[in-house]
Amino acid sequence: MDTLYPRPEWLKQAIFYEIYPQSFQDSNGDGIGDIQGIISRLDYIRSLGATAIWLNPCFDSPFKDAGYDVRDYTQVAPRYGSNADLIQLFEAAHARDMHVILDLVPGHTSEEHEWFLKGSQRKAADRGEFSDRHIWTDSWMAGGAGYPFIGGETERNATYILNFFKCQPALNYGWAHPQYSWQSPVLGDAARATATAMADVMRYWLSRGADGFRVDMADSLVKSDDKGKPETIRTWRYIFDQVRPEFPQAAFVSEWGVPEFSMKAGFDMDFYLDWRWNEQANGYAMLLRDTSTPMERDGDASYFNADSGTRIAPFLKEYVPQLRAAQAAGGSFSLITCNHDTVRLAPRLTDREIMLAYATLLTMPGIPFIYYGDEIAMRYQDLPTKEGGYTRTGSRTPMQWDASANMGFSTATAESLYLPVDPEVSAPQVAAQIGDPHSLWQLIHNVLELRRLEPALQADAGFDPHVIGDEKRSFAFWRYRDEHSVLVAVNPGRDPETIDTAGRTSLVFGVGNPVLSEKMLVLPGQSFAVVR
Repeated sequence: MDTLYPRPEWLKQAIFYEIYPQSFQDSNGDGIGDIQGIISRLDYIRSLGATAIWLNPCFDSPFKDAGYDVRDYTQVAPRYGSNADLIQLFEAAHARDMHVILDLVPGHTSEEHEWFLKGSQRKAADRGEFSDRHIWTDSWMAGGAGYPFIGGETERNATYILNFFKCQPALNYGWAHPQYSWQSPVLGDAARATATAMADVMRYWLSRGADGFRVDMADSLVKSDDKGKPETIRTWRYIFDQVRPEFPQAAFVSEWGVPEFSMKAGFDMDFYLDWRWNEQANGYAMLLRDTSTPMERDGDASYFNADSGTRIAPFLKEYVPQLRAAQAAGGSFSLITCNHDTVRLAPRLTDREIMLAYATLLTMPGIPFIYYGDEIAMRYQDLPTKEGGYTRTGSRTPMQWDASANMGFSTATAESLYLPVDPEVSAPQVAAQIGDPHSLWQLIHNVLELRRLEPALQADAGFDPHVIGDEKRSFAFWRYRDEHSVLVAVNPGRDPETIDTAGRTSLVFGVGNPVLSEKMLVLPGQSFAVVR
């Protein structure tokens, strides 16, 4: 299907760096990262090779779900600074030819949001336009029609539907198949008012310099939607029709994980989510986290675990059709190194395995997303839950800049930090890696520079897996554009393997010195081979 709107030009060269604001850099010594801290580190992000920032939620919130419970979409949370600080971040990024997208949570608000508080009033006259902004039933005894619900919390003679936690009442985008009088039709008056309100939130920040949004759980707007989410797709088209003509260079990234549908909805990008349910891993987890014990190496079937024996074919079977769907729509299906919801690769994978994994991801199609700290292999910490993080908390610890107090994150006391820093003497840090030619930081920097210079490695260049046989651990794929072509060869196993380059002469880079060959010897841990 043709795209609904042209893709923003700046996305062609974009490399995203995801920042969890409370953990990146504290500028005022209160133990919590903030926007001025991010501004102070923009040159660092640019030096790595990233050209864009995905900023996790920074809006006013009671922080029962780390900011994914929004109390006011148009107000920066005081602990991060002010609206003026966020606008300064946009301006400082643009001065460096960088872009900033914000995290939008359109499916629910905090229970402390004005929309919910007004809608919870006993008298209909007091609710005004917010009476149906959230999903309310028609009785305090009514169930949620199969959805989680809460009763007994408000004066209104009704229960309300939830998304996730008790503190996150669902916004009303309608029901694909209304069965009760309290269920609104999709894009009926109530649902359309909610969609318009969300478009107004986008417009508010885009007009102040934001470059777009990553949209949290973008596929979950309409309740009881059919397979393929046709009514959710229709709702997103309605929202984008109000926003995109006015802001044609705004970019929209969906947390959907199914580009066949997210592209139809009008998004520019989708990316793999990290799912592993009932011992069944999706493509991302097949590569990097195919285990139920993320701190332990034993039993991990991840492709990049040198000892797993896993072949690449199952990943390709899932990945390639999704990539083709995104490409057919002119969009991007992207890979993440990790994110705020995903367990970091270290310490389960070794430094060498992580190097190979990230070198591979960053040369594959799509627009890369690097989670803060992944460039130095920050380690997952086994921590108690913080602000609704639960098992995710250990991937949200402070950035590790240097060997000074709190690893350069904050001048606060250690007890005052949002989360503790890695306590080990061997904890990775930027200062130790940035000048080391053999470090992960330097590898990522070099790969991003190669990606910038080589047309065949850019986001929308061609991709063809290279057939090498089911018995081998190696993975090889061609990237190409016009007369440019690159063969990337990866061997995560412990034994060398030979790959036939189909008669082309290759210049192989990796463990040993470069050699010219028509057959490639792929040594364990070797990555790049540039075809001339």
